Amino acid sequence: MISNARYWFLIALVALVYFAGMFVTLFENDSAQFAVMAMRMVQENDFINLFKGPNDYLDKPHMHYWLAAISFKVFGIYDWAYRIPGILALFLGAFSCFKLGKLLYGKDTGRLAALIFLTCQTIVLSAIDVRTDAVLTGFTIFSIWQLAKYVKYGNLKSIAFGAFGAGLAFCTKGQIALVVIGLSILCHLAYTRNWKRLLNWRILLAIMIFGLTTLPMFYALYLQFDIHPEKIIRGRANRSGILFILWEQSFERLSGEGVGKNSSDYFFFFHTFLWVFLPWTVIAIFAYWLRLKSFIKMRFKYRNGFEFLTLGGITLIFLLISFAQFKLPHYMNIMMPLYSILTASYLYRLYTHAKKKELKALLVVQNFLLGIVFIFSVLVCFYVFKFYRWYAYVLLIGLLISIVYFVLKTEAAYLRVITLSVCSSLLLNTVMNIQFYPDLLVYQAGSTMAKKVKENNIPVDKIYKVMGDHTWGLDFYNRKPVKISSMAELSQMRDVWVYVKENELKKFSDAGFDWDKQLEVDQFRITRLNLKFLNPDTRGRQLSQRYLIHLK
Repeated sequence: MISNARYWFLIALVALVYFAGMFVTLFENDSAQFAVMAMRMVQENDFINLFKGPNDYLDKPHMHYWLAAISFKVFGIYDWAYRIPGILALFLGAFSCFKLGKLLYGKDTGRLAALIFLTCQTIVLSAIDVRTDAVLTGFTIFSIWQLAKYVKYGNLKSIAFGAFGAGLAFCTKGQIALVVIGLSILCHLAYTRNWKRLLNWRILLAIMIFGLTTLPMFYALYLQFDIHPEKIIRGRANRSGILFILWEQSFERLSGEGVGKNSSDYFFFFHTFLWVFLPWTVIAIFAYWLRLKSFIKMRFKYRNGFEFLTLGGITLIFLLISFAQFKLPHYMNIMMPLYSILTASYLYRLYTHAKKKELKALLVVQNFLLGIVFIFSVLVCFYVFKFYRWYAYVLLIGLLISIVYFVLKTEAAYLRVITLSVCSSLLLNTVMNIQFYPDLLVYQAGSTMAKKVKENNIPVDKIYKVMGDHTWGLDFYNRKPVKISSMAELSQMRDVWVYVKENELKKFSDAGFDWDKQLEVDQFRITRLNLKFLNPDTRGRQLSQRYLIHLK
């Protein structure tokens, strides 16, 4: 379907994009917050207790933080070291997509599925803005692949690895991992009518392996919460960490209790999907619709060459999360491997059945999308944040020459659809990683102020704050969480620095505080971009300031 030379050339370019993103400043809130939590594990030599600032943290299990802490132990406390476990998990996910696609359809579909997975927008973004979802996605699809292999062949090794992967995924984000794995495999069992695989002594072994894999997490939760009923967690005492992960966590997300409600829109994940799976969105929608029509026509009877794992898993999971009262775009990441395999199987079917009209129509769509990405890239590079790095010009020109070559090259429509789709992702994310994000993050006050702290040789153990807001960027890049104090306590101190917002600076002035040095940086909530900020002419009016003052 696609030559080895071209395939590995595209994979190499994708890997370079991921590599470039490793060195981008960490985003607030989640990435920087989680990095600080892992950093504290290393610095305080405490791998049991999780803290969010001064408070006990009961929301997600330990696995993501343990992996980040191990990376810090090996490589040092750097932003790129924090990203390593997530990126490795994503490439494990790509390999698992390949293997599962190969298992269900054949090698060509598997290879294409891996390429689609690595280039869909939300997965590339999850390697930059690393949260728990990168690790969760990798372990989840690994488990699904191994368990699907067990369903087909019944071998002991597959169910053992499947249970181990499920355990790691559960230790990363809790019940959602088991829901996705369980629904996908149940759909597969129901379609293949291979229920006998459940009536086997190997299932007991799988349960035991899953239990042993999750035991360290449960033990840590027990030590931090279950033996300390006096701790107040989100307004409640007597919180069991074990019960929370086993039962309460997912229901809080579904109902909005505890974490709050942010969306009752049942179509939230539909319009979210329109961008998270770019540049493959239109192809995926066709793939889903046509596959669903085929199954309805067949009345879901089993036929060789068809599978229901991806379609059934996607449908059930999509419906379930759409009823949640708390929704975020990255909740869809765990479904991207299933979408990737379904989309790859559709493209391969178009190729094998020589569907020239459909391929030409898709080629028009993908060319249009590439044109939109090109216009966006030009605007970013020459208007929103103008180029000033020489290597950025070299990379952009080299990439554009490659894209023009493939656009003008006369070859089969299916090859052009695949190649131009990947080129869209490469162009967009190269510009984002080497130009947009580095310039955008200048307006993230905490990390920018940390650079000024280093430049001015300010002792990080003498920095305080009175604000209730978290300062994750400043905490991480100072390699030390900022101490919290009050104005009354600070009035008794000398030779200390205080990190304040604009309104707090006025309060210090009105209270008669005297300072002899003042550093100032711009602040913008970078995860909530708007057109006025992106416009250089109106950007200044969207900014607030943060200050670091030295009390004499």
